[in-house]
Amino acid sequence: MGKEKIVFLGTPEISAYLLEGLVTNGFNVVGVITKEDKVRGRNNQVEESPVALKAHQFNIPVFKPHRLNKDFAFLPSLDSDLLLTFAYGQLISDEILALPHFKPLNLHASLLPKYRGAAPIQYALRNGEKETGVTLMEMVHEMDAGDIYGVRKLAIDPKDNYTSLANKLAALALEVATTYLPLFFKGEIKPVKQDPNLVSFCPSIKKEEEKLNLAVDPITFVNQVRSLSLTPGGYVLANGEQLKIYEAEALNDSVTAPVGTIIEAHKKNLVIQLGKGQAKILTLQRPGKKMMSAADFNNGVRDFSKVVLD
Repeated sequence: MGKEKIVFLGTPEISAYLLEGLVTNGFNVVGVITKEDKVRGRNNQVEESPVALKAHQFNIPVFKPHRLNKDFAFLPSLDSDLLLTFAYGQLISDEILALPHFKPLNLHASLLPKYRGAAPIQYALRNGEKETGVTLMEMVHEMDAGDIYGVRKLAIDPKDNYTSLANKLAALALEVATTYLPLFFKGEIKPVKQDPNLVSFCPSIKKEEEKLNLAVDPITFVNQVRSLSLTPGGYVLANGEQLKIYEAEALNDSVTAPVGTIIEAHKKNLVIQLGKGQAKILTLQRPGKKMMSAADFNNGVRDFSKVVLD
């Protein structure tokens, strides 16, 4: 690869995967910008982002500004040729975007202009999309609105959840980067403008959206579960206790009991009544317990049949 100096901006695991791939494929990453450390886990330990941890492995300088748009004095000293982002989590000012020698680029986990915003993977699953992908685009001050420099598509497996699809898209993002960045540096790609008539948005998933809606049809319910699994995990309330559901299966369109009623809780079957049909709960978790199968749950929890979930 060329020696163009790249400053990489990212935060979660999928970004760390891409960072590692860029370095091992010979790209010259001279600095990493990521979110500040967070308090995580039961022990309230302060932890660095996955991208920061990965950067340390490669001895790449790491910067964690609270607000990048107000604290970027370090950037000019890096003399970067390119700013490249993938799931960083902050909008970047025009002043910063103008610093590198090349137009700044962003890798976005959707087929733009569809699903501009912070949660494209979750929305694709929640809406039952059959395909998604990764788009390499110019970063502009308007969210995910820049010209497109490359796209790769990916079929969504019916069994995919957020975690599995995010992992697939991280691998696809690396493929997009390694394919198109060398061509971009050589000026061999003609950018394509996004069609404004096809724009849709996907804002961040709010905390209240983690509570599963039971007044829906089984397919919609399953897609809700997929979009929140394995993290943060969609939940329902069982006698006031949060019960996380990580995997479910559409069963039928029968309505034989009030919404939320557990129709059956026997052996491998854990069946819930929804507003427009019934679904099987396959994998779930009680507070303070491990994730378990419906069969294990039924073995450990007696008289769950007829319980009404909210």
